[in-house]
Amino acid sequence: MQTVLISFPLLTPFNISSSDPHTSFRQIPFSSTRFSSLSIPCATARRSCSIRASTGESAPSTVAPIISVDNNDPGDSTVIVIRAHNWIGLLQIITNVFKVLGLKIDRATVEFEGEFFTKRFFVTDSDGNKIEDSESLMRITRALEEAVGAGSNGIGVRTVPALASAAVSRGVVVRRPGFLEGLGEHRAKAERMYSLMDGFLKNDPISLQKDILHHVEYTVARSRFSFDDFEAYQALAHTVRDRLIERWHDTHIYFKRTKPKRLYFLSLEFLMGRSLSNSVINLGIEDQCAEALNQLGFEFEVVAEQEGDAALGNGGLARLSACQMDSLATLDYPAWGYGLRYEYGLFRQIIVDGFQHEKPDYWLNFGNPWEIERIHVTYEVKFYGTVEEVEMNGEKQKVWIPGETVEAVAYDNPIPGYGTRNTINLRLWAAKPSSKFDLEAYNTGDYINSVVNRQKAETISNVLYPDDRSHQGKELRLKQQYFFVSASLQDIMRRFKEEHTNFDELPEKVALHLNDTHPSLSIAEVMRMLVDEEHLGWHKAWDIVCKIFSFTTHTMVTDGEKIPVDLLESLLPRHLEILYEINFNFLEELKKRIGLDYSRLALLSIVEEGAMKSIRMANLAIVCSHTVNGVSKLHLERLKTKTFKDFYGLYPEKFQCKTNGVTQRRWIVVSNPGLRDLISKWLGTEAWIRDADLLSGLRDHLDNADFHLEWKMVKKVNKMRLAEYIEAFLTLSLLQVSLDAMFDVQVKRIHEYKRQLLNIFGIIHRYNCLKNMDKDSRRKVVPRVCIIGGKAAPGYEIAKKIIKLCHAVAEKINNDTDIGDLLKVVFIPDYNVSVAELVIPGADLSQHLSTAGNEASGTGNMKFLMNGCLLLATADGSTVEIIEEIGEDNLFLFGAKVHEVEKRRQKRLSNLAPLQPAKVPLHFARVLRMVRDGYFGHKDYFKSLCETVEFGFGNDYYLLTSDFGSYLEAQAAADKAFVNQDKWTRMSILSVAGSGRFSSDRTIQDYAESTWKINPCRCPL
Repeated sequence: MQTVLISFPLLTPFNISSSDPHTSFRQIPFSSTRFSSLSIPCATARRSCSIRASTGESAPSTVAPIISVDNNDPGDSTVIVIRAHNWIGLLQIITNVFKVLGLKIDRATVEFEGEFFTKRFFVTDSDGNKIEDSESLMRITRALEEAVGAGSNGIGVRTVPALASAAVSRGVVVRRPGFLEGLGEHRAKAERMYSLMDGFLKNDPISLQKDILHHVEYTVARSRFSFDDFEAYQALAHTVRDRLIERWHDTHIYFKRTKPKRLYFLSLEFLMGRSLSNSVINLGIEDQCAEALNQLGFEFEVVAEQEGDAALGNGGLARLSACQMDSLATLDYPAWGYGLRYEYGLFRQIIVDGFQHEKPDYWLNFGNPWEIERIHVTYEVKFYGTVEEVEMNGEKQKVWIPGETVEAVAYDNPIPGYGTRNTINLRLWAAKPSSKFDLEAYNTGDYINSVVNRQKAETISNVLYPDDRSHQGKELRLKQQYFFVSASLQDIMRRFKEEHTNFDELPEKVALHLNDTHPSLSIAEVMRMLVDEEHLGWHKAWDIVCKIFSFTTHTMVTDGEKIPVDLLESLLPRHLEILYEINFNFLEELKKRIGLDYSRLALLSIVEEGAMKSIRMANLAIVCSHTVNGVSKLHLERLKTKTFKDFYGLYPEKFQCKTNGVTQRRWIVVSNPGLRDLISKWLGTEAWIRDADLLSGLRDHLDNADFHLEWKMVKKVNKMRLAEYIEAFLTLSLLQVSLDAMFDVQVKRIHEYKRQLLNIFGIIHRYNCLKNMDKDSRRKVVPRVCIIGGKAAPGYEIAKKIIKLCHAVAEKINNDTDIGDLLKVVFIPDYNVSVAELVIPGADLSQHLSTAGNEASGTGNMKFLMNGCLLLATADGSTVEIIEEIGEDNLFLFGAKVHEVEKRRQKRLSNLAPLQPAKVPLHFARVLRMVRDGYFGHKDYFKSLCETVEFGFGNDYYLLTSDFGSYLEAQAAADKAFVNQDKWTRMSILSVAGSGRFSSDRTIQDYAESTWKINPCRCPL
């Protein structure tokens, strides 16, 4: 039995207003119909093919319908006159159009003239009045024309135009029941299947309640009369997912029909955070869900808190990938994301007596309602083995005979866009044992070996960033990278080959983006697939490969990711051969350009010679990619002048800047609803949620006293939420924090270059000053709550000592009754996206302290900026562009500039004799001595930490000593500004008004236009 696929494609969307995606006719009902593909068993079909669905009658004429409007009726109705061909279901289509437009039908008449009819509809608006606005009448006419006839494509589908509105689900897609000529007994079945699936799920509170209770009973398997908050979350999540799936199917069917060039975004990390709030906001059903839950006795906020974070990444790179997926969906780009489905993620950070301990993050223990396991989408991934040369068609070909095979199973995660119907896909791979080898083991009775093989296979996708200090760890890391690359590329090639037979078309239909060097093995894998499996010539395959890859690097260092050759030779023998061939050809071409300059050739070579021969993955990505992207202007300049200086000399046209961005939908709309509502109120529109440049309009209200008052109230509410979190969850002693204090925050990965140690030294200096003040002087001090959060890598001892020092200082200060509320120190454990959504809106001041020249971009500063938090920062990464946008007067700058850093390091080394104690500023020396002498306890433990900033040991590579004085001056300036609340509020407003440039929407649009060369492909309703 074969299957004949009948597709009901969609038509081009019709937008009521191109300027405002939320324009609507007063009130638009949520009911709508949907389309899908119909699979019909057909014994005569030899393969899947497209069949035209038609009626048993003759096809409707292509003559366009005649639609006119008459407002001369003496009553209160507008008369819509329609003359068109008559066909089954047309009356329902017309009435649905009126319904979706929010119009009421008072009465109707009909006259038949052969195969034509003339229908008169007497309609009013939702208030029962005539429709006299010419623009509204034009929209109604255009909608009817497309639905009734002008929009027909001859395949049996008619669509009502996409009515852009706040709730994206508004609109209707009406399908004519298909009659399959020649299929006999299958005709009735097809009609029945169609009639059962011709409508979208409704989004009104009653319908949502029914679906929630349905999932409580049949998905969660609990009684609808007795279920708790977590079970309510699970049921609501499945209810929302059902609606995502409708849009998701329609989007990909539309992509398949229109065949646009697609982007495939390859990243080993996607830090998605929670999905519920983001999904209901992007679907436009937040209020309806809240009302539905409220009537069932639940609060939406409480239910949403039951969701755990998806542990699929760590830090800025991973969160950046998630923001970019949100923007790709919102901007209607045809894109797929590919990554790994980590079983345990990075780790859960547990703090015991101030020390970091790592525990597995069992984030999947209670399931993940947002993912769909695709057990039918699996690919074999090969490892080890040998490479043999065989003769095929008179030519010698290489054949890789693997020694081990595992299965990659797909897990799909729908990513909805905002203000659009488009819902794209994030496909994650999980490793499973090969069923072939499992069967062999069971057949021979080797059950133990079968279990061991299963555990060995699943280890590949178990943990994010396995410890690679050992050979086994390095091998697992490489396995993980290739497993991800192989499964993704097999899926991409399969999709391409379904619609194309000529690989010359690959660059016109496929864009592959490498998010950092982790997926760089994709280059060798595509070459292997084209040469070994598709039997293309080497040069033709290489030409294709160089046209489809683009590369974004997030590194500031020359010495990037490298893979030992001996490891590649064992694990991926064929890929090593391909890499050698790529490098040989590259060096031969290079010799023609630069001659026999062997030192330069060695520097540029993909293969690094030496005691441990290795493959330079960044060099490979640069050589092969048509575009190399830096992630800030400062980063690009460093790539051109230092990190990849020689490559820039060879390929200046490849290097571009794409400053990172974050999505305002997550970091304002979801995390800061109070600010969202305030911005929309004063801008008079919600269009900024899709167009962040509109935030600049806040400058028009900069001097409005009422606006200032409301702005401060929003911040106070957010500080209350954060204070409650601190008091309830973070300290056993139930630490109380004052809302009048400045909430001073530094949250990010713990690393020496991010200089959390500088922050802690500043806190100690502040504490020391307070202790030496009299009571009158203390009354003039701005109270502070200093909040630090972040994880240290398990093997990074200095970072772990920084965390311990933070806790030791906090214990001393928080228990000092002389200081009281003037200074409190809080460390937030297990910092993640959900915690960030609480911390960032509640922060007054945010610290970004990296030594200039060490941060490629940074996105944390953008998130705080969007939430009206003032920045205290060095001129590093994207902060340089923030200064350009909001002005130097609206943030607190300190420290050495990029061009000064190396000079200060050299000066520090040249002025002092070896092992001579460093000459440091008095206030810095005092702070350092307090730590070294055990004022905060653990004297011996902190000794090595102190040595990192002392000459003769760590030599203070990150310039804490040099920048400390400037840092204290910036802190004093922040205190002075905070006292003047009008000035502080003004600076806060200007920060938000200037944040539009740092939306990931802008980043993605730049990528799409200048790097990927893809166009929006908006799925019509």
